[in-house]
Amino acid sequence: MVNNNEISPFAVTSFRGHEKVFGIKDDDRRRHMYLIGKTGMGKSNTIEHMAIYDIQHNRGVAVVDPHGESVEKIIKFVPKSRINDVVYFNPADLNYPIAFNVLEKVSPEYRHLVSSGLLGVFKKIWADSWGPRLEYVLNNAIMALLEYPGSTLLGIMRILTDKIFRKKVISKITDPVVKSFWINEFSKYPDRFQAEAIAPIQNKVGRFLSSSMMRNIVGQIKSSIDLRSIMDDKKIFLLNLSKGRIGEDNSALLGAMIITKLQLAAMSRVDIPEEQRNDFYLYVDEFQNFATESFVNILSEARKYRLNLILAHQYILQLDEKVAAGIFGNIGTICSFRVGAEDAEFLEKEFEPRFMQNDLVNLPKFHMYLKLMIDGISSEPFSAKGIAPLPIPGESQEVVDKIIKITRERYTTKKDIIEDKISRWSGVMDVEEEDKEKKVDRSWPKERSNLDANINSPSSSQSPKVQAICDNCGAETVLNFEPDPRKPIYCKKCLKDIKEKRINSSRPAARPNSNIPRKEISLAEAFKKQPVDFKNRSRPSPGGAG
Repeated sequence: MVNNNEISPFAVTSFRGHEKVFGIKDDDRRRHMYLIGKTGMGKSNTIEHMAIYDIQHNRGVAVVDPHGESVEKIIKFVPKSRINDVVYFNPADLNYPIAFNVLEKVSPEYRHLVSSGLLGVFKKIWADSWGPRLEYVLNNAIMALLEYPGSTLLGIMRILTDKIFRKKVISKITDPVVKSFWINEFSKYPDRFQAEAIAPIQNKVGRFLSSSMMRNIVGQIKSSIDLRSIMDDKKIFLLNLSKGRIGEDNSALLGAMIITKLQLAAMSRVDIPEEQRNDFYLYVDEFQNFATESFVNILSEARKYRLNLILAHQYILQLDEKVAAGIFGNIGTICSFRVGAEDAEFLEKEFEPRFMQNDLVNLPKFHMYLKLMIDGISSEPFSAKGIAPLPIPGESQEVVDKIIKITRERYTTKKDIIEDKISRWSGVMDVEEEDKEKKVDRSWPKERSNLDANINSPSSSQSPKVQAICDNCGAETVLNFEPDPRKPIYCKKCLKDIKEKRINSSRPAARPNSNIPRKEISLAEAFKKQPVDFKNRSRPSPGGAG
């Protein structure tokens, strides 16, 4: 049974020289928390303290950190009893990428949320060069891929340039508006207009996908992390999206995609009664990097699904106008550290008459003014101080090493394997491999293809089973042989079609009149030696007939 009155401490208040730690009830945390203040004023320290408290009290937690420092500190406080609960998502661990496919298994009613979330972060990153035509084409590309099995973000580039792949995707589209766009509109664009329409998308989306780090994460068909399971089982999801290691744009894109999928995972909890939903606490530091217009939906709907947000950033102008309105309209607890003059003017409306603009700009470090949600009602503003940073445990490095090892074993695949799969999916073969094939000694027996191996595969008891992805339809299949990475792989259904086509096409066509003897003539007889009059367009026919 959930105790809604359990208190999570996060600050200290002082009265007549006596300091007392205070906190917020679990039920009030469901109305979310918002922290604002200049850099270095204590926001991250408050987030770290609250997240560590939740972790040590067996709660479900996700921390999205665009700097990486808070996550690297929080992970050191994980109790040994909870090491197996941690999923440490570190894109900078290049040799062991975690699979995260934002397009995987999205219910029809939520597809527009994924599309708007992706478009929102793309628009945020390229605000200066964003246009309506780019958004229109990109939205239809994403909506189409959401209906095609085995799609990833890599498909965005392919659906725009590969006519065969586009035809396969169109055959799976059920949305009449999206299907009409690809059949009746895009396919009828003149080549020049089509090239102009897709060039901005290739330039922008291609920038992300050209990075092997991003490609190896978002290009895998099946995600290795189940966000719904993480929420329901009260696991610990730590995202180290350090801008310095993976780049600012990559950090923003990954963070926005994961937050969108967390929202979808939370909304899917509609299949269980509200009182049985475990609280899950989502901490987002510097959240302006991930805050798109679709973020307003999370703020307004997350409470009923027990997704509780703790958001922090530096100043209000970092936010879109709609997002800012959504925050101050839905947030229960507001904590203000020292802010600039413009923010103080805005926040004064929340804290007056107790605290005025001058008070907000002169707060000492680690001090805050806050309006605390108490039993569903916002309190009068009061002052407090953040709890002092906790000392690092002595065995912290041993814990961190174990967590990284377990995460690699359970949730990652080696880089070489992923890159090979993506190359085969893209239809790309290294020049070296092509050269090897050209240099094969033809006196040796012809090497058996994956198609032949599928047709004549031995019994399952004699060969190991190998998991693979069909290169034709993207479905998962099991092989009874070790596939050749240079050759395509097919599932049973596609194999049957390919086999029939190969057998039919292998039958030699009848050659009419093949038994009629032909008269052999010389070249001189075939072409009569006479000058050709180029002014006269007619030419002499072979054999001299004019």
